[in-house]
Amino acid sequence: MWWTRGLLAALAVCVLLGVSAGCGTGDAHERRDEISASPVGKVLDETDEEGRHFREVDKKRAPEVAVEVQPDAAPDSGGSWDVTLTVHNFRFSQPGTPSAAVAGRGTAHLYLDGRTIARLRTAEYHLAGRLVPRGTHHVTARLYADDGTVWAVHGKPVESTADITASETGSASGSASETGSASGSASETGSASASASGSASTPPPAVSGSGPPARTDTGGSPDPGGKAS
Repeated sequence: MWWTRGLLAALAVCVLLGVSAGCGTGDAHERRDEISASPVGKVLDETDEEGRHFREVDKKRAPEVAVEVQPDAAPDSGGSWDVTLTVHNFRFSQPGTPSAAVAGRGTAHLYLDGRTIARLRTAEYHLAGRLVPRGTHHVTARLYADDGTVWAVHGKPVESTADITASETGSASGSASETGSASGSASETGSASASASGSASTPPPAVSGSGPPARTDTGGSPDPGGKAS
């Protein structure tokens, strides 16, 4: 009968549509699997001080960072310091960037004597003098991927450290030197010295940590003590 043939035809169309939908879903799953199966580098068991895992990448393509620290030359600077990062094979991600590891992209975390003071999306930062009491201190810049993992080479974080010396609270003087590590050993060390009188008549000469980039996050989010430039 004609109505029987119509019913059978309708059933056949439903079956075909169901199969097509199923295949499409399978293809989508396969595409997602392909993306997740090709991560950037290798996540290691090692972690930083806050429990973030290292992400090992090949040395030839690894990002690099060097840190330079100079006392603020302004007479009313209050002993503050200007921090400048120089990066290679790396670009700072913008606010709102998806939390996924992309080769050569991310943020920089800035540490003072092992304590986090800022998370940067730019290469410059102003370090308040009140955070740097008298004595020698270590300023470290470390590179992170957008998913929070630490870029690493040979099991070492991609970072660079400058040593600075403040003569007293509110003034910056002494020497600064820079070291960097990423490949398992420290790179060459450079040093410089300077003093800051805190007066307009005798502006302080610059002091910087200098050294080659070490293989070792634009806007920053500093702690209450400082501000990103």
